[in-house]
Amino acid sequence: MIVARLELEERALESVLGRTSPVLKLGIAFGWLIALAFTYDVRPPAVIALAALVAGVTLGRVSAGRLAAGLAPLWLMALGIGLFNALFSGSNTAPGAVIVLALGPLHVSAAGVAAGVGLAARVVAIAAVGVVFAQTTDATALADALVVQAHAPERFAYGALAAYQAVPRLAEQLVTLRQARRIRGLRSTWHPRMLVGLLVLAIRHGDRLALAMDARGFGSGTRSRYRDVRWSVLDAWVLAGAAVVLALAVLVSRL
Repeated sequence: MIVARLELEERALESVLGRTSPVLKLGIAFGWLIALAFTYDVRPPAVIALAALVAGVTLGRVSAGRLAAGLAPLWLMALGIGLFNALFSGSNTAPGAVIVLALGPLHVSAAGVAAGVGLAARVVAIAAVGVVFAQTTDATALADALVVQAHAPERFAYGALAAYQAVPRLAEQLVTLRQARRIRGLRSTWHPRMLVGLLVLAIRHGDRLALAMDARGFGSGTRSRYRDVRWSVLDAWVLAGAAVVLALAVLVSRL
């Protein structure tokens, strides 16, 4: 199986969220996720997840099918995490705990179920925000915005971009290594030697990338920019909307 980047839809990149500053969207995502870390209630994550999905479909113009495809494995992970924490929560053995399910020696309390559901809801919210961000943000635009607007080091921003773009290349090289083993009459299934070969190829690619960045003067001083990244009125409106969603999530948790 080959790992490949999922190409973004043109309409998503030209949408309201697509034209919003990637740095601002990243800051909003971190702000929402930090707020979720201080609550075990299921309602704030539900509000944020619903707001992210609605914004992705309406403001981001991302099709529901693409959102569902991106969220499916993450939601299964959320279900597993919530179930595990509900079954093995420390509150299940607390004195006076209200037991709602007994499976032999394993007892599940109401507090344990609440904790598991709350944690699963937070994972769902994180997955929803992350998928919408990924579907409406071009990786190159994100690197440019990090350098210009967030003043991140160029070597870090563009190095991370190059590493992201190298993942499909490494996947293709892994397929090539497996085919080479098959031609030599060896088993094409997973083998530790394939990992060594892939590591050598990754080191060579990183070395060529470092030389190319040095040749172009990354990190050597002031540079001209190919793309002019600026803050806009649209960014202010998106930030205001994100603040309203966060305030609503906090208000719901206090009802």
